[in-house]
Amino acid sequence: MKRRDFSLAATSLGLLSLAANPARAQALAPKAGSQYLVLDKRVPVDAPAGKIEVVEFFSYNCPHCNDFEPALEAWVKTAPKDVSFRRIPVPFVGNDVEAKQRLYYALEAMGKVDEFQPKVFNAIHKQRQNVNGDANIIAWAAANGLDGAKFKEVFTSFGVASKAKRASQMTDAYKVAGVPAMAVAGRWYVDGETAGNMTNVLQVVTYLIGEAKKG
Repeated sequence: MKRRDFSLAATSLGLLSLAANPARAQALAPKAGSQYLVLDKRVPVDAPAGKIEVVEFFSYNCPHCNDFEPALEAWVKTAPKDVSFRRIPVPFVGNDVEAKQRLYYALEAMGKVDEFQPKVFNAIHKQRQNVNGDANIIAWAAANGLDGAKFKEVFTSFGVASKAKRASQMTDAYKVAGVPAMAVAGRWYVDGETAGNMTNVLQVVTYLIGEAKKG
C-alpha cells in the first residue's frame, strides 16, 4: 500500500513449470525493468554465507500486507533451504509507523514473530483493536500472552529503536514504492505493480532465487 495499491488477483506467470521446458522458460521468464527491477546499486545483505537473502517489506497498518500474509507464510515454508528470509517493516502507511516498526523488532527479539505476526494483523484489520501508540501496544502485548514488563523493556530498548531506524534506511536503499514488496539478494526488487499482482510476485521471487544461484 502507498505509497501504491496492489491487486491480489491470482493470475499466474506459470514460472513453476518453466524448469522442465528451457525454451519456454526463456520465452516466458519475467523481464527485468518491467516485471521486476534491477537495483542501480546493490544493497548489503544480512544472509549467512552461502544463503540467498529474500526480504519482504511490509507494514502492520497495510491491508494488502494482511491479505498477502497467508500466501507469504505458505511460500516461506516451502522455500529452498538456501534461502534466508527476513522482513523489514517500512516507515510509511498510516500513522504510528515507528512504533509499529518497534513492535515487529520487539517480537523478533523475543522470538515471537511466527506466533504473533498473524495476531497483530488480525487485531488491527479484523478485530479493529487500538494497537496505536506505545501504551496501547504494550497493553495489547500483555493482554495477548506476552510478559508485559519484559515486552515493555524490549519494545522501548535502544537496540529495537536502532533496528527500526535501520529498517527505514533499508526501505530507502531499496527505493520501496509500496507494500507488500520483496527483494532478492540485494540485487532485485519486485512488487505488485511490477509483477501485476502478489501471486506473480512470489513466482518472480522464485525465479530470481534461481538467477542468484547462477552468481
